[in-house]
Amino acid sequence: MKFVDEATIEVIAGRGGNGAASFRREKFIPKGGPDGGDGGRGGSVYAVADSNVNTLVDYRYARLHRAKNGENGRGSDQYGASGTDITLRFPVGTLISDADTGELLFDLNQDGQRVTLAQGGEGGLGNLHFKSSVNRAPRQFTEGKVGGQRKLKLELKVLADVGLLGLPNAGKSTFISRVSNAKPRIADYPFTTLHPNLGVVRTSPSHSFVVADLPGLIAGASEGAGLGHLFLRHLSRTGLLLHIVDVSSFDPEVDPVDAAVEQIETITDELLRYSSDLEDKPRWLVLNKMDMMTDPEALQAAITQRLDWQNPVFRISALSGDGTQELCLRIQSWLDTTRQAAKEQAEQAAADYTPTDPRFDDARQNIDPEDAL
Repeated sequence: MKFVDEATIEVIAGRGGNGAASFRREKFIPKGGPDGGDGGRGGSVYAVADSNVNTLVDYRYARLHRAKNGENGRGSDQYGASGTDITLRFPVGTLISDADTGELLFDLNQDGQRVTLAQGGEGGLGNLHFKSSVNRAPRQFTEGKVGGQRKLKLELKVLADVGLLGLPNAGKSTFISRVSNAKPRIADYPFTTLHPNLGVVRTSPSHSFVVADLPGLIAGASEGAGLGHLFLRHLSRTGLLLHIVDVSSFDPEVDPVDAAVEQIETITDELLRYSSDLEDKPRWLVLNKMDMMTDPEALQAAITQRLDWQNPVFRISALSGDGTQELCLRIQSWLDTTRQAAKEQAEQAAADYTPTDPRFDDARQNIDPEDAL
């Protein structure tokens, strides 16, 4: 299935039906009075976040979504039927913006979240509503209102706990295939990964996290070079970045330390150019293909010293699996700690919150201290 993370659509809600101006016509009832019914409500367009949908490819070609109009009212107190609503299903993590103004309207970040994209028009009133003691034969009625209409831009940001980044052929796809159930394409040429791959890493029967493998970045990616710039937005949803670096070198004249430092600085510079928020995210260094090095510890020490790296560093071999289990357990521990801290912070904020109402403030000021005692 083709992965599409951007699309532009137009949604048009249904128009409300017109009210009817009708009078009761029956035998032996010469003055039946008004009996015009109301028009039906126009159909609305809704959006629902669905975890079973992974891409916006359905909306790349089906760009116009129009709900049904409401039926007109009829005589004999018959109300028009409401128009059928339309529900559009989007992947969890979809951002919905106004295509004309660029304003962010909705962020579908929870499975089952439902929002209204375009509200159907209200139906018109029949002359039944206009009868009175002085207006016994009203001929007034109202027309149905026009439904909402919007041109929307859809942008998908995948939801993952951990994001993998690095140069092409750094071993990201091999790593995610080793630690999760994802089956990305793996080959010995650059840009094998053409779209994000998600994998679930299960560290225990009750603990797991989601990893996102993105296309490799190259110098100038933030300005449009290569493929990675198309998917850098997905990293903004992740809580932790794993910077995978290929430390192997088949050229004996190239110093592995110099090559690794150059790779790391290239990615760091691209993250900073794209967004300062990405550069500030927690980023762990993962030195891959260490099984090909004669002195892995010395190589790690030299790289971290050159970069003055303060964050955690791990040595792994994605191909053989060496060090991957320890890395996943460390990630799970960090995620559990982070989630617990966020939960406690939210609970504390909820406990400290006190609703303010100006009326209560005025009442407090008017209380006599002696009366309060």
